Amino acid sequence: MLGLLQGFAAGLMLSISFLDLAHNAMNSIGFLKGNLWFFAGVLFFAFIVKFIPEPDFSPQADPSEKKADDGGTGKDMMRKHRRQVLFSGIITAVGISLHNFPEGMAVFLGSVKGLHVGLNLAFAIALHNIPEGVAVALPIYFATRSKWQAFYMAAGSGLAEPAGVIVVAYLFPSSLNPDILEGLLGSVGGVMAFLTLHEMLPLAFDYCGQKQAVKAVFVGMACMSARFVDSSN
Repeated sequence: MLGLLQGFAAGLMLSISFLDLAHNAMNSIGFLKGNLWFFAGVLFFAFIVKFIPEPDFSPQADPSEKKADDGGTGKDMMRKHRRQVLFSGIITAVGISLHNFPEGMAVFLGSVKGLHVGLNLAFAIALHNIPEGVAVALPIYFATRSKWQAFYMAAGSGLAEPAGVIVVAYLFPSSLNPDILEGLLGSVGGVMAFLTLHEMLPLAFDYCGQKQAVKAVFVGMACMSARFVDSSN
């Protein structure tokens, strides 16, 4: 179930990254600038991950077999695997926080244009924040067995969105260039794409196998595409 849900969330995030954030950035500020902002986000998050110990996503053997073979090593492997999942959850929370921060700015600017625009944008973002919260909370709960730690981490990543509203409202009340905002959203698309391909997909493959994980990815992409179609109508 963890693998399927990680694959599903990966599909959602890939759709948000390529079909929403990067696509809108290229349409708004041009193909070249949009791509530069997108790959700047990729390089930025790759730089962050480079200085964080990377877990080993090797296939997990049956813990009962490990225990029978060398008595106790199976428990050690399970603890190691939980640490890997915890790492993935923390990295996901960081990426989603970076994602949510400019989204809060976007909701504020949409509300400046008109309350109706702001409400529609807030509702659409809230819909895809639900699986993002699951993507954060699920690995944290799996690794720590603490519902409260999972809740705090997911809620903390979500608080980046109102933080974005506060920043743009009080520090940049009238001077924030819309092109810069679109560029930042394009960079966040790069962050989410790197996050998905580097962390979420390997975890999904590890837990439910490549075929099942790929199916879950496309189901997630289809669900997010349906949301795009609904919002465009």
